[in-house]
Amino acid sequence: MTGSMNARSVPLETTVTFLEMTSPPAKRYALPLGVNAVVLRAEKPPLPFYRYLQFHVGYPWNWEQRLRMNDDALARQVHADATEIYVLYLDGAPAGFFEVNRRDRTRPDLAYFGLMPHASGRGLGRWFLGRALEACWSDDATKVTVNTCTLDHPAALPLYQKLGFQPYRQAPGQVTPLAALELQKLAEQGVVQR
Repeated sequence: MTGSMNARSVPLETTVTFLEMTSPPAKRYALPLGVNAVVLRAEKPPLPFYRYLQFHVGYPWNWEQRLRMNDDALARQVHADATEIYVLYLDGAPAGFFEVNRRDRTRPDLAYFGLMPHASGRGLGRWFLGRALEACWSDDATKVTVNTCTLDHPAALPLYQKLGFQPYRQAPGQVTPLAALELQKLAEQGVVQR
């Protein structure tokens, strides 16, 4: 495992797509039948729990920025008044999360959105994104934004577009995946199992 993790620390080129939605979705997707799921808002979640969410949702897609932050920097982001975090629970266990940034109350940004691997393939994507959009539109929003990149889950961009987001810009980007020593530190913090 360590050898493959070292290989992932090479910077990766990507293309970032910025999307916006100017009105709430016309359709509301129902929770699939027989699925025991709920979305709860996490008020100022403990940092180890937030790192757990970030890692288990985002590691396959090279989410690394928040996992590299020290406690003070991470707390400033996660516990800010403008930050809202919602956790998906599936059969009583965490299965995904989304984060809304409301620094601009009229233009909230869906900063993070995703499912953990064990929740994928169960028909939850549209329903869960619908709950995220309801949260985004619940205040004085006139527009909602999100971005994704070519390193993200292959279904991310089509799902955003299916629910009403329109691309308005693309830009080159670069991500440096977590290296073995960073993963070891996360394991010592209990975020990752060795």
